[in-house]
Amino acid sequence: MNKLKQDLAQTIRNYHAKGWSPATSTNYSFKDAGEIYVSRSGIDKSAFSEDDFMIVNPDGTPTEAYREIKPSAETLIHCVLYDLFPQTGVILHAHSVYSVLNSQKYDDELIFEGYEIQKGFKGQHTHLAQVSIPVLENTQDMEEFARWMRAAQDRFSHHCFIIRNHGTYAWGETLFEAKRHLETLEYLLEVNWRLNH
Repeated sequence: MNKLKQDLAQTIRNYHAKGWSPATSTNYSFKDAGEIYVSRSGIDKSAFSEDDFMIVNPDGTPTEAYREIKPSAETLIHCVLYDLFPQTGVILHAHSVYSVLNSQKYDDELIFEGYEIQKGFKGQHTHLAQVSIPVLENTQDMEEFARWMRAAQDRFSHHCFIIRNHGTYAWGETLFEAKRHLETLEYLLEVNWRLNH
């Protein structure tokens, strides 16, 4: 687990350097031995360390040992994803510019077709396939957002989604897989925006 903590902390710092976590935004998690570890709230992601994770209950509340520490406001999103997709081991979140820009131009999905990078999504073996990525509305009500996620479960076939005017979430069984899904989506979002504007 210590290796995963170190590697995920390094990934978080790298994503900050890409501009994907301005201010203290974004949140990250991993699951180990049935326990959910999430990033603490209000941490400068350029200096994020392996000590900046905390353990939460399946409902997103801090466990007893961390009751004095505030988890990310969006911790419930992580908990719902672990419930919907039990094989998930790591969840990543980004506040990228291109996710926000694209989300303003499309209703409830973005469709990509013909891009070689699409094969970065698990289960995709050809660039000729059509890939649909859901766009969910943004809300501060996490209980409501959790209901939207559960209703959209069948649309999460590419292990990621976009929140309008907010950012992206992606997940995988391993850190490597979660990174591949997030970076594939972010690449497609940038290409789509540059192509059309």
